[in-house]
Amino acid sequence: YNTKIMNPFKFGTIVDGAFFTDREKEQQIITHHLDSENHLILISPRRYGKSSLIHRVLNTIDRPHIVINLQQALNVQNLAEIILKAIFELYPVEKIRHLLTHFRIFPTISTNAVLGTMEVSFMPATNETVIFEDVIALLEKVSTQERRLVVVLDEFQEILSIGKGVDKQLRALLQRQHGLNYIFLGSQESMMEEIFEKKKSPFYHFGQIMHLGKIPYDDFLTYIQSRLPNNNSDTSIHIAEEILSFTQCHPYYTQQLASQVWEMMEYNHITDNVVSQAVENLIRLHDLDFERIWLNQNRTDRATLKRLATNTPANHIQQPPSTIQSSLKRLLQNGYIIKTDAYSVEDPFFNRWIKANV
Repeated sequence: YNTKIMNPFKFGTIVDGAFFTDREKEQQIITHHLDSENHLILISPRRYGKSSLIHRVLNTIDRPHIVINLQQALNVQNLAEIILKAIFELYPVEKIRHLLTHFRIFPTISTNAVLGTMEVSFMPATNETVIFEDVIALLEKVSTQERRLVVVLDEFQEILSIGKGVDKQLRALLQRQHGLNYIFLGSQESMMEEIFEKKKSPFYHFGQIMHLGKIPYDDFLTYIQSRLPNNNSDTSIHIAEEILSFTQCHPYYTQQLASQVWEMMEYNHITDNVVSQAVENLIRLHDLDFERIWLNQNRTDRATLKRLATNTPANHIQQPPSTIQSSLKRLLQNGYIIKTDAYSVEDPFFNRWIKANV
C-alpha cells in the first residue's frame, strides 16, 4: 500500500488543476465573453461541472470574483447579507469603508479572530428593499476598470422563490451598472429559459445563453484510460469504456465510478469485472439514501422513475398523459431526472438500484 499515490479522479467538490477534464472550447467561449461587458447565462443539469468550469476560467483570467449560491438565501435580506459578506471577504472592510458611508441602513459586522470567520447582518424588520439596493450598488462601486469584478450567481432560478418581485428589483438595479460581469448559473433548464427567454420576464435576453453538455466520449475515454493503473494496456481501455457505458459520460458520476475503480485496481489489484464490482460497492454504500429518496416520492413519481429506469414504453403506462407530464416536471425540478435527448434518471447508481429493488 503506497500512501504517496494519489487517486487521480475527483468528485463532489470543485474540480481543478490536473483533475479537470477537457472543456477547452467552453473555456475559450466564456473567456472571450468576459472580455466584454456582456453577461453570461450557463445552463446544465446538476453535477455537469458548471461551477468547476467557471472556477477554472476565473482563475485563468485572474480577475476578482465572488460566487453566490442563491439556494442558501432564506429571503431578500439574507441574500443581501450573503452578498455583502462575500464582498468583505474579497475586499477588506478597511479598504472600502468609505463606500459604506452611502448605506442607508448600516450592517453589523462581527469577526471571530480565532476561527478567522466573519458574519454580516442587518437588524431584523428593517427595509429589505433599501438594504438590497445598497448592497447591489456596492458591487459596481468596488469594481474598477483595471480589475473588473465578476459576480457569479449560482442556482439563479431560486430568485423566483426568494421573495415576490425580487427578480424585477434585481433586473432594474443591474441594467444600470457598468464595469463588471454577471454570470448566471442554473440547473433547472425550463425555469432558467423562462427567466431569460420569456418576453414578459424582467431578465428577458439579459445575457448570452450557453448550454453545457456532457464531456465528449472520446475526450473522456482518453482522460480515464490515461489515469488508470497500467494505462497503456488493452485492459485499461476496456475498463474505461465500461465506465462510460454505465455513466453515459455524466461528468460527476464518471469521476465517482472511475475513482472507485482506480482504488480497487491500485490497492486490491482487481481487474476482472472491476467496473461491475465498483458499481455494486457504490450502490451498497448509498442503499439507505436511495431507499429514503424512493420512500419520499408519491406513487405517481415512483411509477415514473420505474418506467424510466426500466425503459418501459409509453403505451404500457396506465396513467393519463397530463399526470405523467406533471410527474416528469416535478422530478425534473427536484433533480431526480434530467432531460437531454430524452428523460432519464439523473443518477445511474439510483437507476440501477430501482431496477434491482423495485
